[in-house]
Amino acid sequence: MKDYLQKAYCFNKMVRVYAARTTEACEHARKIHGLWPTSAAALGRTLTVGALMGAMYKSNERLSIRVEGDGPASPIIVEVNGNGDVRGFVKNPEVFMQYNNGKLNVGYAVGSNGFIHVTKDLNLKEPFTSSSNLVTGEIAEDFTYYFAISEQVPSSVGLGVKVDTDNSVIAAGGFILQIMPGCPDEVITRLETILGSLKPASQMIEEGYTPEDMIREITLGDYEILETKEINYFCDCSYDRFRRGIKTLGINEIEKIIKEDHGCETQCHFCHKVYDFSENDLKEIITEIEDEKNV
Repeated sequence: MKDYLQKAYCFNKMVRVYAARTTEACEHARKIHGLWPTSAAALGRTLTVGALMGAMYKSNERLSIRVEGDGPASPIIVEVNGNGDVRGFVKNPEVFMQYNNGKLNVGYAVGSNGFIHVTKDLNLKEPFTSSSNLVTGEIAEDFTYYFAISEQVPSSVGLGVKVDTDNSVIAAGGFILQIMPGCPDEVITRLETILGSLKPASQMIEEGYTPEDMIREITLGDYEILETKEINYFCDCSYDRFRRGIKTLGINEIEKIIKEDHGCETQCHFCHKVYDFSENDLKEIITEIEDEKNV
């Protein structure tokens, strides 16, 4: 089954729900980064909430999420767009920590002292960033707090990543529930009752719930699906993009690289693809910089 996301309204359009299956994207990230179980769960949860948040924006708009705690796995970086494309990495891929009950201790791996930073590129003059404190490091609770503090939207976030004994991600997904302005108190009370008895997202994921299953569980069947969208782990890095990055170093720094290394090798943090720049490539970049100065 491919990864996908569904968006729905419920309770007479007073509540909006996003739910997603992200198993393939999280497993792909686990493979390319060589993630140990707790790092895989931490990055997987962040990729999932990123995909859910991306569905709140237009296809040509982008979000960059930075979860920066004081734990050994931090920081975690995730980038998404409104098309359902996600990518990400975690600073330390080799973290394996468990609670006494055997569950992965994501909270300790991420750390509860730190911040969430969300940078939005909405094709305006400049991207802008909103932030909030980490609460537990478990990611779901932290983003519930983020929406309340930074977005001023009462929300509930549930995330789950199931890692098998061979370290592979066998199930991943989650949901974001948001209350719309003007929502009646009786609807909020009903939601509080539902959420109070709702299975944890990790349990729903482990039991094989689809996005629609999660929406049905959250809304007790009172919902209308508005959109279904595929989710893919996709990296849009390129030779030209890295070339532009080298160009920003300036002539002196590039000449230093030529003198010391006679070229350079760059690697994408998100997909690990390598791009080589020869000494001649670097000299061409210097010539371009000089020509642009003389215009």
